[in-house]
Amino acid sequence: MNLKTVTNVRRLGFQWDTADPFLFCVHHEDFFPKGNGKLGPDAALLKGRDIGQDFTVKDGFRMYHGSTVPGFPEHPHRGFETVTVVQRGMVDHADSQGAAGRYGGGDTQWMTAGRGMQHSEMFPLLHEDKDNTMELFQIWLNLPAKHKMVEPHFTMLWRDEIPVFTTADRNTEVTVVAGTLGDKKAPSPPPNSWAANPDNELAIWVVDMQPGAEWKIPAAKNGVNRTLYFFKGNSLSADGERIPPYHAADLTP
Repeated sequence: MNLKTVTNVRRLGFQWDTADPFLFCVHHEDFFPKGNGKLGPDAALLKGRDIGQDFTVKDGFRMYHGSTVPGFPEHPHRGFETVTVVQRGMVDHADSQGAAGRYGGGDTQWMTAGRGMQHSEMFPLLHEDKDNTMELFQIWLNLPAKHKMVEPHFTMLWRDEIPVFTTADRNTEVTVVAGTLGDKKAPSPPPNSWAANPDNELAIWVVDMQPGAEWKIPAAKNGVNRTLYFFKGNSLSADGERIPPYHAADLTP
């Protein structure tokens, strides 16, 4: 029996569908203006917005749940993990465990909510002399049933610690946030995560391909889900099938 490699091609929205044990992924890309000296945009740019629930792009950006600084003020999570992969810009984090800090520009934050954690994620406009572009992925990852109510856990994967796999022709680079690719192994995930068991083959990879590049995704064992998200670029094909821009496709193991 011949299996089709590419199945279920679908357009991406604000919230991306994922396969178990992932819950969903959100791709944030905002072209924030110059900062006002108080980490937010000029007050004039807030007029006409639904402050507190601003998820509509206006002037290139959204305020989300923020009122003066864009982002997500304190809110609770329980029973799953968040993996926040920041490509550009910065995030200010604070949580009920007492952790606080600023990260971005290639860093990843991995938080296990477990039995419950409050946290905030704000997007400070640090530059007052130029625009503040911000791009990140936030991935929600379920916890195994036996670990749903574990103690909360917070860890940072700094950019310099996250390995990058490069193909022999140097036309493809893969940032290995989770899992293993070739001789590159991601930093250790939190101890109660699905990713902590190598038999699960859980992977989070950010792939950057040059025009005309070709790359063969390594096969996973039978039953492991793989989903490809084509979020930036003009043309992509997988096993001879064209994937339109800003679409996702499920791949057979």
